[in-house]
Amino acid sequence: MEKNKEVLDKKYNSWIIILSILIPVAVALLFSVRIPNVERLGFLPPIYATINGLTAVVLVLAVIQVKKGNRIAHEQLMKLAISFSIAFLLMYIAYHATSDATIFGDANHDGVLSDIEKADVGGISYVYYFILITHILLSIAVIPFVLIAYVRTLSEQFDKHKKIAKIAFPIWLYVAVTGVIVFAMISPYYP
Repeated sequence: MEKNKEVLDKKYNSWIIILSILIPVAVALLFSVRIPNVERLGFLPPIYATINGLTAVVLVLAVIQVKKGNRIAHEQLMKLAISFSIAFLLMYIAYHATSDATIFGDANHDGVLSDIEKADVGGISYVYYFILITHILLSIAVIPFVLIAYVRTLSEQFDKHKKIAKIAFPIWLYVAVTGVIVFAMISPYYP
């Protein structure tokens, strides 16, 4: 039985590595892609920010359920959190493939941050960029942790799952919560 678990781990390890690299690279490349003659999907940011918020709630509920010993509810909630994250990613890509980047503080939406606009946002821009950069970096870092935790569940290695989940959970929760914060901070500057 232990041999089968190792085989399953090895089978999925290459997929974990591929997806952990492919997803961030694809998202980065897609930032340079603009779909021509397609209407800007400006309605998506509040939807995917809401999905980030729901992901945070679901993650907390999942931890509560596993601590209560309700493994089935935990598993269902974690699958929901993964589904939310996939939906977020697809909407995020769709939005950025149809819209130019929004600049924090660009109140007149001209794509240039004037001295007056810089003064208006002041030091809060440092807070925004700190949250944004940590959000982006940790959203990349959490991918292999989530995938490894999921595979360890599939192979019924629950002790190993628990160890990796203790790392994945706070990172994923931070990414979900800061996704909402980033949206709240940048939303006044959407065109």
